[in-house]
Amino acid sequence: MKKREPVSHIMTQDVYTTGIHDSLASAFRLMKEKKIRHLPVVEGEQLIGILSMTDIMRLSFGTEEPDENTLSMFKIEQIMKPNPKTVAPTDEIRTVAEILTKEEFHALPVAEDGKLCGIVTTTDIIKYLLKQY
Repeated sequence: MKKREPVSHIMTQDVYTTGIHDSLASAFRLMKEKKIRHLPVVEGEQLIGILSMTDIMRLSFGTEEPDENTLSMFKIEQIMKPNPKTVAPTDEIRTVAEILTKEEFHALPVAEDGKLCGIVTTTDIIKYLLKQY
């Protein structure tokens, strides 16, 4: 197994994002269309939050998914996790895996000086481990 490999080797670099002033409905549609579960929230080039499919699904009140009326009642900033924990592109994959395990996150934005440069998920870590064996 490779040691001390940076997370930049496995992170997704072409990250879909949403803006703080975008509608929650449009963010939800993007997540469904692109089959992603985490969407960094940016203001300009600065990362300010992260929105997860789980956060949105909590609005469904037991139905399969929230409807447009429900989504229109909320703003992204009300649902997102502000100031998310981030990792640097140079952080080791092992360190990132430890954070994901300890903090029970499923994704971490990868940022440098507050600027988003990627995202790493538990799926990325698992795929990396599978390649090692």
